[in-house]
This record gives sequence, structure tokens and C-alpha cells, in this order.
Amino acid sequence: MIGKLKGTIDEIGEDHVVVDVHGVGYVAYCGTRTLSVLAGVGEAVILFIETVVREDMIRLYGFATASERDWFRLLQTVQGVGAKVALAVIATLSPGDLASAVALQDKAMIARAPGVGPKVAQRIVAELKDRAPAFSGAGAEESFGLKRDLGGGTASAPISDAVSALTNLGYARDQAATAVAAAVKEAGKGADSARLIRLGLKALSR
Repeated sequence: MIGKLKGTIDEIGEDHVVVDVHGVGYVAYCGTRTLSVLAGVGEAVILFIETVVREDMIRLYGFATASERDWFRLLQTVQGVGAKVALAVIATLSPGDLASAVALQDKAMIARAPGVGPKVAQRIVAELKDRAPAFSGAGAEESFGLKRDLGGGTASAPISDAVSALTNLGYARDQAATAVAAAVKEAGKGADSARLIRLGLKALSR
């Protein structure tokens, strides 16, 4: 199986790119997010590849990051989600946005992807709730864990109140949850909502 391609861009189409690797052109189907970051024909490129083998075809799907490829694989484990739908979701939401949407059980965010209806979006957030990878970055595990608690209704009252307060101030729920996660890391899980709100606002102002 092909896991990665490193070469030069030979052609960029509406839904694919041809990567020249030592004279061999590989066609990799990509979402708009990946296509938008490609440098241009003749430029060097590295794509993380998922090889899909079926009775009637072998198709390569290319991604700019390994995290996007991991999500592409994971999404297809959900009932009713094939490569086309998974690629549409990846093209619409970043790995961080996907992790947040699943953790917060935000099916509306998932449904923003073309071809993803409310029922499929609901299945995605429900079936991946305990299997979704946290997005990379400082404090990612803490943030994802807190968001998962919020989505499952198991977060403590001070944490829930702090997130609600920041949301009422006009911040997106995902932003509020990330800020409160940073506040909890700094102040500890025993901090009251007032302190979490203050530290959350401090984190949002950085």
C-alpha cells in the first residue's frame, strides 16, 4: 500500500493532483482544503496517502497532513460514510474543528460539509465520541477531554458555568471550551467558576 508520496506536482485538477515521483505520475484525489495549499505545477509536494482498494478500482486519496488522513480513515468506520462523504468533511473542517465538533456533540458543525445530512452528522458525532483523536497542539489533550465532558454532560458545574458565561459574552462554544480548558490547567480542577471565567478571558485575549 502507498502511505506517502514525495515528488513534484505535474497537474492540478478540480478534485485531484498528479504527483510525479521519479517519472511515474500518481493520481491522488484530494479535498478542496488540500488542493488550496498546493504550491503549483512543478513545485515539490508531500502528500499523505490513503489507498482504497475495491474490486473495480484502486484509488489514492491525498492529504496535506497525517492527521487529516487519520480522520479520513476514522470517518469511514461510521455507518453510511464512504470515501466521498469523508473527503467532504475533511475538506470542510480542520482536524481541530472535527475533534471539537465530536467532543461537543455538535452535529450542526459536521452537517456544514456538502452531502452530509442531519442523520449522518448525528451518527458521526455519536459513533466517534469515544474514538476521535484529539487535535495536536499545546494543551490539546486537556482541551479535548474537557470538551468531551461538556458534550456528555459530565463536566463539573464550575466548568460548565464558565463555558456558558464566555459563550454568553459572544465567544463561540469551541473557543470558550478551549479557553476554560487552559484556565483549568492553570488554576486546577477545584477552581470556582469566577476564577475560571477570569482566566478564560485572559486566555482569549492573548
